[in-house]
Amino acid sequence: MLFELTEQLNFIHLEMDDEIAKSEKAIKITIKVIDNLKKLFLKNKTISADSEIDLFKNIKPKFTSLYIYHNAILKIETKMPHGGERIIKKYLNKELKNLKRYFDNNLDFYNYHRTGSCYLDFKYFVRGNHDLKLRLDSFYFEADHNFATSHDFKVAKILAHDLIQVYLESKLLNMVKKKCKEKSQREPKGKMVWTGSKVSLTEILYAFQSKGVFNNGTAELKDIANYFEQIFHIDLGQYRRTFLEIRGRKTEKTKFLNSLQ
Repeated sequence: MLFELTEQLNFIHLEMDDEIAKSEKAIKITIKVIDNLKKLFLKNKTISADSEIDLFKNIKPKFTSLYIYHNAILKIETKMPHGGERIIKKYLNKELKNLKRYFDNNLDFYNYHRTGSCYLDFKYFVRGNHDLKLRLDSFYFEADHNFATSHDFKVAKILAHDLIQVYLESKLLNMVKKKCKEKSQREPKGKMVWTGSKVSLTEILYAFQSKGVFNNGTAELKDIANYFEQIFHIDLGQYRRTFLEIRGRKTEKTKFLNSLQ
């Protein structure tokens, strides 16, 4: 059943591009399969304690985690803010922090699960054996106790959170890759090095600044100078002192600009 469910979800992933529509369809299919699993389990009137533990510790969470995952992706995508890269990045990082908060709040059980421990299985994964001192999720009190134990949902959340983390980190990584790609496309292929004199470039620098041709005249001299240094691969040094020397010339204060004319 799990193999068939995974095949269906993979097909949806390949068939559809819209994340919201994809998640909605995945949720419907997963709920139906979990319901079939429940019916199949409840047909067994007698079941050993070991089989019951195996089902709620190892089997059911693999199905439930897929439901939790796709439901989480649906919420993440529908609440995705409209805005620039900075806003979206902040939103995705906040979702990652929420995952970490759940991890921190359930650290003991994470350690129990990750280390493959089994000494509390009879409390965690046998129906009707819940212990209020063992940090129960509120979901347990809303679940059908014929098909739920106190901690099978926690295992499912651990599995789902691993998938959600990969999803969020992939989106953040894709944003970085997209930005790098756009930047590389914008940057000229060849390297332009200023081979004229620094004094000549300083004349142009001050000319552009005085005419207010960058950022509607709001760009500061320092910003323009830094930009020139980067794109022309040159160190202008103390360009303000150079300008004072230009101003102090007896003749032809704008020698380079005059030569251009």
